[in-house]
Amino acid sequence: MKTILLHPSYFPSIEQMAAVAQATKVVFEVEDNYQKQTYRNRTFIAHSNGKLLLNIPIKHSKLKQRQKTKNVLVENDFPWQELHWKSIESAYRTSPFFEYYEDDLEQLFTETVGSLMAHNLKIFKILSELIGIEVEVSQTTTYETAPKITDLRLLINAKRKSNFIPKTYIQVHEANHAFLPNLSVLDLLFNEGPNALGYLESATLPTDILSD
Repeated sequence: MKTILLHPSYFPSIEQMAAVAQATKVVFEVEDNYQKQTYRNRTFIAHSNGKLLLNIPIKHSKLKQRQKTKNVLVENDFPWQELHWKSIESAYRTSPFFEYYEDDLEQLFTETVGSLMAHNLKIFKILSELIGIEVEVSQTTTYETAPKITDLRLLINAKRKSNFIPKTYIQVHEANHAFLPNLSVLDLLFNEGPNALGYLESATLPTDILSD
């Protein structure tokens, strides 16, 4: 892959970050309309009881009109940041590499968040630095239904059934349940640490998402 088109997401999935690690340029879609129940404001981590959903509450338009994602604001009347960080700590405190990355990540849960998109872009930047991904990044200026670059915007759809079959790695809660594939890349980072980059670069992406 050379250039890929993606939506900014909340702590992206392993599949999405594998696509990023194997690209030379990422173009972020910033001219789309916001849709509910997508990875724009949700992610999954591994907990002792299985997959755990972390969902950012957002402020919905009072006019019942479509909002552009770049205009969506986070609802901070609910202490979602505190709850998300506590869930991540509970899930990964005993993982091999949590302590190596917690200081860099904790700031994302203590600084007040306004724009959902700006928050997701900040998360992407920090994750890329921690993983060691070096890729050129830009943003769209118009919304195109048929872009001339590899369109991976479908990865934002939380209801999509992915054909991505990741290689297994040791997960901190594997004694409690079977391997949980394609969680947030946080799961890979906390369990594999510096090996996360090589894992993402060598991952086999499904052919159905790579057709130009």
